[in-house]
Amino acid sequence: MAIFGVPELEDLGDIDGKSILVRVDFNVPMSGGEIADDLRMRAALPTLSWLQNRGAKVTACSHLGRPKGHRAPEFSMEPLRTHLADLAPGVELLENLRFNPGETANDESFVEELVRGHDCYVNDAFGASHRSHASIVGPPKYLPSAAGLLLAKEVGVLLSVRNEPRRPFVAIMGGAKISDKLAVIESLLDHVDTIIVGGGMAFTFLRAKGHNIGDSLLEPEMVDTCGRLLESGKIQLPQDLTALSAGGKLFEPEAGGEIRQAGVELASGWMGVDIGPYSASLFTDIILDAGTVLWNGPMGVFEDQRFEAGTRSIAEAMAETKAFTVVGGGDSAAAAKQFGVDSEISHVSTGGGASLELIEKGDLPGLAALRDSTK
Repeated sequence: MAIFGVPELEDLGDIDGKSILVRVDFNVPMSGGEIADDLRMRAALPTLSWLQNRGAKVTACSHLGRPKGHRAPEFSMEPLRTHLADLAPGVELLENLRFNPGETANDESFVEELVRGHDCYVNDAFGASHRSHASIVGPPKYLPSAAGLLLAKEVGVLLSVRNEPRRPFVAIMGGAKISDKLAVIESLLDHVDTIIVGGGMAFTFLRAKGHNIGDSLLEPEMVDTCGRLLESGKIQLPQDLTALSAGGKLFEPEAGGEIRQAGVELASGWMGVDIGPYSASLFTDIILDAGTVLWNGPMGVFEDQRFEAGTRSIAEAMAETKAFTVVGGGDSAAAAKQFGVDSEISHVSTGGGASLELIEKGDLPGLAALRDSTK
């Protein structure tokens, strides 16, 4: 029970001949009915192999997408089942858990259906463990349960970063809305030395400092909150911006519009779409001097090649720094892969929302359920 009082695989005892239900996170990106990236499937292989090598009969279960409680062909697990047969022969895969409305509703009858015929339960779905869904919090009430190797690793790394970072500890927060990440930013202020803020959320902070932000993304109701957060003195905002003029459109270069490097004052009609080169250099220096870096969220609209420079600079600095580096899943993991630095990161999390909630609260519903299974 090395991680936060949560039972681990060894705590299951002799599993030879036993049937094990394993909650995995196979919510992988799909394109045209094909798996676009099997990272999450491959991340579960150590746990599946560990169980099989000790004689267990393994059945995996996962959700895919948001089918909202009914069967939808585009969310069928069949492509994943075929691929899993190559990755881990002999492991069965149940149909999409979210085809049953009892999954997201945490319905007890659905839990009983899931655990029927199984001797033990393993949660290896870190990316779903922040949700109080039936397959996450239900089985430990009925079966001897444990954390899988991936879940244990994720929790161990992220809690170490949260509670015992090598300093200076720098967090990089990006993405569209401050409201989505307010709680984690407030929590991080108690742990970090610096928070670099970029992406769409930066403009609400800039407005809080009295800057004109043109037609950039703004959450008016969050301006006062951003002003309060800035009083910490730990938040580093962009000093210059890449902006797109009126008439220009994201992902449509042919639509026209002017792209300009600007300061942090934008005229009406101009929209900030990335940090500027000075900010990229400034942020790079902060990252290179850090002892620990946590990155969650892009600096701009990096999916549009015209506005990828800021996020690319962060990704390259993450690869170059001597700090312990953690990428908190989601868009940041996609960016690290896009810019070819994912293999240079100390830890790339498989769960964006789960990693943020663990950093914020120090616990997850999935972990609490496993702890309760030992009582």
